[in-house]
Amino acid sequence: MNKSAITNFLALMAALIGFISEQHILFTVGIFALSGAVTNWLAVHMLFEKVPGLYGSGVIPARFEDFKQGIRDLMMEQFFTEENIDRFLAGSSNKAIDLAPVINRVDLDPAFDNFVEVVETSSFGGMLAMVGGKEALMPLREPFIEKMRTTVADISQSEDFNNILREELEQPRVMAGMREKVSDIIEKRLNELTPQLVKEIIQSMIKKHLGWLVVWGGVFGGVIGLIAAISNTF
Repeated sequence: MNKSAITNFLALMAALIGFISEQHILFTVGIFALSGAVTNWLAVHMLFEKVPGLYGSGVIPARFEDFKQGIRDLMMEQFFTEENIDRFLAGSSNKAIDLAPVINRVDLDPAFDNFVEVVETSSFGGMLAMVGGKEALMPLREPFIEKMRTTVADISQSEDFNNILREELEQPRVMAGMREKVSDIIEKRLNELTPQLVKEIIQSMIKKHLGWLVVWGGVFGGVIGLIAAISNTF
């Protein structure tokens, strides 16, 4: 239901009926209601669309860059402050940080290659060469990697590890780095926005509710018209 269209239609019908039937009060109420409704409808329309000859119309697309900067400032100054990050870390102090998903994605092949290199350059290198060299260790690659992955995951769940990790995360240099990375992510995402997309986002959020401005403009305009019509009869 388009509240704006219905309000304008009812106000126009009241004005026409009053004019045709020579009902001065009804005509005045309709004209005033139509005036209030149309004026408010135009104000809402001018927020989103540029109207030729009307300075200040299309303010949302026109202030696109200011809008993006406002979002960035809001996110960084209200959400991702050092105090809020500290509060988040403190709130999770009793919970182990689950690094298992990260560990499972890490390529541990270099760790096995380094292990083989250490063995080759150690005092066991000669013995290893006698049994086929590093190729003799290749069947151990998968078991080694799986065991290391499990071990690292277990270590990451320990209380000592998590305490050390939180202490490091709370260091000022780390905190500044985190905020800088968050700022970069927000900046890149905002750069993907276009004036048209911003307009559509805001319209979807508030235009439904701004329709009530038109309704109340028609109501108050009609009340003022009624008062004006009654006053003229005396």
